[in-house]
Amino acid sequence: MMFKAKKVHRSFANLLPFLAAGLTFLLVELGADHPEWIEKYYSNALYPVIATLFSGISEFFSFSLWDIFWTLVVLLVLYVLGMVIFRKIKIGIFLLRTLQLAALLYAFFYLCWGYNYFRQPIEKRLNWTRHIEKKDMFPTVLDSLISNANASRVEIKISDYPAIDSLIEQSYRENAGRFGYHYPNGSRHAKTMIYTWFFAKSGVSGYFGPFFNEVHLNGELLPTEYPFVLAHEKAHQFGISGEAEANFMAWYICNSSKDNRLKYSASIQLLQYFFADPFHHEAIREFLKRFDKKAMADIMAQRNHWKALRNETLDKAQTTANNAYLKTNKIHEGVMNYNSVVRLTLEWYLNEYPMTDAGPSK
Repeated sequence: MMFKAKKVHRSFANLLPFLAAGLTFLLVELGADHPEWIEKYYSNALYPVIATLFSGISEFFSFSLWDIFWTLVVLLVLYVLGMVIFRKIKIGIFLLRTLQLAALLYAFFYLCWGYNYFRQPIEKRLNWTRHIEKKDMFPTVLDSLISNANASRVEIKISDYPAIDSLIEQSYRENAGRFGYHYPNGSRHAKTMIYTWFFAKSGVSGYFGPFFNEVHLNGELLPTEYPFVLAHEKAHQFGISGEAEANFMAWYICNSSKDNRLKYSASIQLLQYFFADPFHHEAIREFLKRFDKKAMADIMAQRNHWKALRNETLDKAQTTANNAYLKTNKIHEGVMNYNSVVRLTLEWYLNEYPMTDAGPSK
């Protein structure tokens, strides 16, 4: 009788990870259909508590816990696989434990951050009511952005990084009420990726590690990129999951600052998405003539910098993986979602300044 009880207990324990993953899957599907529930009960209630707890723990470590964690996971899987090859562990046990680990990671990802993918879109949160085709506002907004970039151009130095971090925090604090995220929502001390060289070859400038609520930046970032990328990753920490929304928040947070280092970085990073817009190629060529030559040189320096670091195979593999990851989380555009920041910017100008043809040049 005792043996049967232990066997039942062991069987139930083996099933627990799959039950957790199954429940998570049901909640994901339900949340995707009811974003207002995610917004109210997760993004604005549970997640701020989780973010505060996890970021409070991770800030005690100067290195990336996220990078260390995944290194250990990979090494563990390789070690156990080696045990299977040398017949120290049965292959059935190996497959069971691997699936259990995957199920637990899946459930934990959504608990600690992932449900934010299904919250209400920023247009709904900001009560935007006006929506237009890009062609109606594109030239006006592009002209305003170029004027802002030309007016704010300034040299940015690595020694400026601590001050830039503080200014971005200040801007996030001042805009919390407007955009509906919780501040302080824990802490956001940016960490340099442990595998900077690998991610540089893959074209990754930054990422957010949800398991430990960590903001990561690539050590190869150029100073002109630093404010925008830092603000983008901090947006993810505030529960803004979509890449277009994180790009928009990075631009707005930096552009609303009075500091030209933030404003300039925001302007030239956003402009690159506008310049890449396939529907306005001819119009853009005319606007480029108005662009400050030194600002254009900064953009070209960024492109040449990353081109020199890029490994085509790793870049394509990372893009494919990221595309699949985003689509799995209901971002149907995949990696093209980054470029949707153009649409969000146009709609922001339209809804904030509906009676005028142009927005502010702050």
